[in-house]
Amino acid sequence: MQTDTLHIIGILDDGWAGLTDAARQRLAGCGLVIGAARTLARVAPFLPETTVLREMDGALSKVPGWVRDAQADGLAVAVLATGDPLCHGIAGFLIGKLGAANVAVHPAPSTMQLACARLKKPWQDIAIASCHSADAGEWTPGAPPDHGLYKLVRAVAEHPRVAAFTGPDNSPDRIARALLAAGYGEDVRLSVAARLCLADEAVFADLPLADAAAMRFPDPNILVIERTPAERRALFGFDDGDYVQRQPEKGLITKLEARAVSLAKLGLAADSIVWDIGAGSGSVGLEASRIARHGHVWAIEKNAADAANALENARRLRASNYTLIQAKAPDGLDAWPDPDAIFIGGSGGELAELILLALARLRPGGRLVMNFVTLENLTTATTVLAVAGAAWDVTMLSAARSQPILDMHRLAAQNPVWIVCARKAALQAEIPRDEN
Repeated sequence: MQTDTLHIIGILDDGWAGLTDAARQRLAGCGLVIGAARTLARVAPFLPETTVLREMDGALSKVPGWVRDAQADGLAVAVLATGDPLCHGIAGFLIGKLGAANVAVHPAPSTMQLACARLKKPWQDIAIASCHSADAGEWTPGAPPDHGLYKLVRAVAEHPRVAAFTGPDNSPDRIARALLAAGYGEDVRLSVAARLCLADEAVFADLPLADAAAMRFPDPNILVIERTPAERRALFGFDDGDYVQRQPEKGLITKLEARAVSLAKLGLAADSIVWDIGAGSGSVGLEASRIARHGHVWAIEKNAADAANALENARRLRASNYTLIQAKAPDGLDAWPDPDAIFIGGSGGELAELILLALARLRPGGRLVMNFVTLENLTTATTVLAVAGAAWDVTMLSAARSQPILDMHRLAAQNPVWIVCARKAALQAEIPRDEN
């Protein structure tokens, strides 16, 4: 066997019996076999006594070095991986470290494939996610992107069918609780295929979230999440009345017309990081979270009642990429990542400071959008922007809505709104000078 090629061999929990003859021959010819302890235990009795077995549990970063050292000593090396090593497996990492030309991949059926076969569910349209990682703790509304279940919860928001590689800590019951906290209910069903290829293999099909949240499932397992698509809904531009607002004093909300123009001015991309300062009822930030569906919105609101309303609106919209804190800006903003776009709907008397902070923190090419209904705040904003040397423009939006009057309709004017937009210059590559 060539010693300059690493063989990554897929294996399932049926161990040696489930391997192809070719895979068995490769393993038998290797001087070093690397794998998880439980995987090595399944092949150890069938390998020559001279074969060195090395556990990689908790030592993944050391594996490329082990491979190089063994190959330098003239040993053939194999790494065992569960199922298909290229589907959320170790193969991608090792190819990146050792080079594709130096690696051969020999897959077994993916455990995802086996799970869907046991459940008798087609899987060509399933989105695949993984939370087979360190203990992430319970997911709660507003959890940041670095939470271990964040990508999975967002995958469920994006796709009606998701399959997940789970872990002992990030288990199906915890995932069910996360989805309940995110606002899902009877429209979601969970199916679990546990201990595949073992004598005590078990399948749990089409469980309601509440039932799954109260159960414990055997490890290891694969989870399939199926969501009945909701009635089609606009991406943004919801009626003002769709949002929970302060009672009895309604109106602490950016009206639909100003909201739509402000969102356009923010110039959002699908993966934008957005700040919403003075969130009020949350309308701008929440609609931004739907546009920036692969990004995240960080919101702040000083009033407790308004913050509670914004959180309720987030629950209703299942905005799992939205984090709100109750505080007075700029408190807490230093812990947020640099944004692509910032919306200021309320400043709490700190407008000048917040504008300077926004200009400093915005990423190159980012935009700052502010709404004002008073001349004084407009003057403050444009003065600060001018002194800071920022490029800015102002749009005055004066909208009127039809209202019935007897058997006819009239137009009722809304308060004019000044929409100020400032742009942070994008970084440009330096143009080489002609020295001749």
